Amino acid sequence: MDMRAIGMGLAFALMWSSAFTSARIIVMDAPPLGSLALRFFISGLIGVAIARSLGQTWHLTRNQWRATFIFGLSQNALYLGLNFVAMQTIQASLASIIASTMPLMVALASWLFLRERLNTSAVLGLIAGAIGVTIILGARIEAGVDIVAVGFCVIAALALTIATLSVGGAASGGNLLMIVGLQMFVGSAILAVASFFLEIPSINLNWRLASAFIYTTLVPGLLATWVWFKLVERIGAVRAATYHFLNPFFGVAIAAVLLGENLTVYDLIGVAVITGGILAVQVSKHQRSET
Repeated sequence: MDMRAIGMGLAFALMWSSAFTSARIIVMDAPPLGSLALRFFISGLIGVAIARSLGQTWHLTRNQWRATFIFGLSQNALYLGLNFVAMQTIQASLASIIASTMPLMVALASWLFLRERLNTSAVLGLIAGAIGVTIILGARIEAGVDIVAVGFCVIAALALTIATLSVGGAASGGNLLMIVGLQMFVGSAILAVASFFLEIPSINLNWRLASAFIYTTLVPGLLATWVWFKLVERIGAVRAATYHFLNPFFGVAIAAVLLGENLTVYDLIGVAVITGGILAVQVSKHQRSET
């Protein structure tokens, strides 16, 4: 048993899930797109500076430049940008739950477009995930959730799915931290332009906003991304993706503890069903990779 990999996987899941709570805090006092653009710019500066101090170069391979742009666009600008906008009107726990369905979307897209075969476990996992989402969204819609914001979260998860399927080999060839830093700059540039045209700068500066911004810049923004790449490099994408099944639980728990968000029985049932579905899909991938 690789205890170091287990520790890295748990750390990634915890950091990734906590980003929704810190994001919810930020968008209550600052414009979402402008905040993200600044966050990515600072994270990019830190990442590139550390990478240079370690002797890494920005002379990347064509595949690495492609990965850098796709991740910057899909993961930073679209995925996080749309989630930040959505969390102005919906709870962090709901955004986290929708985002956590990404591994299920990857499995479904792989079957539909890449003709990957799905065994019985994977099919049951996809069905369970769909049922779990239906349970949660059905209860939230009945309670009057912002449908447009939910739509933004779904599009965001689709964008991350595309990035996951499109980018391969980014961690190979070295310069890992440099890639992490440069893709932050891509997201920052895109979001800065969007913020200029779509947002009116209005910031309620306080300690809560400052703390959340610093945390989300350094921990989910920079450290979690680096840990994810290192985890994939250490144990492979299939095994690493298994840790995503922890995200629904962590995301809901952190939002409940720090933000006091109310959770219904339907939320808890839905999270459990989605988690089971994700685990079933990932286990099926693991079994297929060994055959």
